[in-house]
Amino acid sequence: MKFKHILKTATTGLSAHKKRSALTILGIVIGIMSIIMVMSIGMGAEELILGQIRGMGSRTMSVEPGRMPQGLADVYEMYTESLGDREVEAIKNKNNVRGDNQVAPFVGLNATASYQDEKMRTMVNGADKLWMEILDVTPEQGRMFDDTDVKQMAKVAVIGSNVKEELFGESDAIGQKIRMKNYNFEVVGVLSPVGILMMMNIDDIIIVPYTTAQKILLGISHYHAILVQAETEEMVPYIAEDIKATIRELHGITDPDQDDFKVGTMDEAMDIISGVTSAMTLLLIAVAAISLLVGGVGIMNIMLVSVTERTREIGLRKALGATSGDIITQFLLEAVILTIIGGIFGILMGAGFSWLIGLAITKFGGFTWHFFFPVSAVILGIGVAGVVGLVFGLYPASQASKKSPTEALRYE
Repeated sequence: MKFKHILKTATTGLSAHKKRSALTILGIVIGIMSIIMVMSIGMGAEELILGQIRGMGSRTMSVEPGRMPQGLADVYEMYTESLGDREVEAIKNKNNVRGDNQVAPFVGLNATASYQDEKMRTMVNGADKLWMEILDVTPEQGRMFDDTDVKQMAKVAVIGSNVKEELFGESDAIGQKIRMKNYNFEVVGVLSPVGILMMMNIDDIIIVPYTTAQKILLGISHYHAILVQAETEEMVPYIAEDIKATIRELHGITDPDQDDFKVGTMDEAMDIISGVTSAMTLLLIAVAAISLLVGGVGIMNIMLVSVTERTREIGLRKALGATSGDIITQFLLEAVILTIIGGIFGILMGAGFSWLIGLAITKFGGFTWHFFFPVSAVILGIGVAGVVGLVFGLYPASQASKKSPTEALRYE
């Protein structure tokens, strides 16, 4: 029997039982849809995080206190007070760290800001103008505090657009005093609406001189981080090594495994993020693939029922000259057609839901979400669907081909 005749017979058999065929492919649709959504959303999330990191520039490095624990016994050493003024001055010293680099200490805390009867719980960032330049944010109104304000530990603040709206409404905020931790701060600037940068909402923060945050608001002598911006991108790995050597010498550390600080570059951060998101995506794909197996078992069960119901048809076809190979091919084609159709619907639904989720994240989450339609997932989905159809359709097709024409024609 010619292949086109077998194909026509297979499609006719499926179209005769539309509802059963639709229910049969449901598991495949869900499985393929899950794979498309996981890969699309995973790629979107990775691009979002990497975009946030790129926003700091490839010349930027961060020095943070503490180290990753080597075991449960030293978990408490993850966070230390190992970075202070002497570390900042040592990094600035060209005899220690080559190049004309910019250095910016950073301190962060949560505080309640109030103006008259209005209050808002928010993040307060102790920084300087370099931190603002790295993030590329500028005041829309007023000014940014300067080096003099930093040296004098001035009680001045630059506030985000949401903070201004929450505390002052339509009133002018410049020159007004907000209160934080029993201290009055003069508002000298209001930032332009920015949204999410470095996984924090810039519109919801208050920025004060890092010396003010450190000494007055927190009463500490250490920093939570030190940002270093190299002259050129090519110098970054060398400067990172210089910083490590400098701080190790200051702290009397001879074994790098005992470092009480971390130096991270943007490239390293992006590599780590890419590795983590890729691993998570693969894990979720593996979980989603389980539903494909369930769908495959469903197809096998339905095909076995179909073989039983069509026993007389199989006997008649064999009596008219169809070979066992023709019968196997017909039932395999039915299984593969079902899974391919399920794969196509799964791809379309997965892409549609991924796009809708990205749209919702952009609208309600404040992120700039990029929609990805992974071609590799499409190829994977169609390929897996075809294989599932072949594998789980093989047994029912084999059972159908073994039926004797005489016995099959007597079947009631």
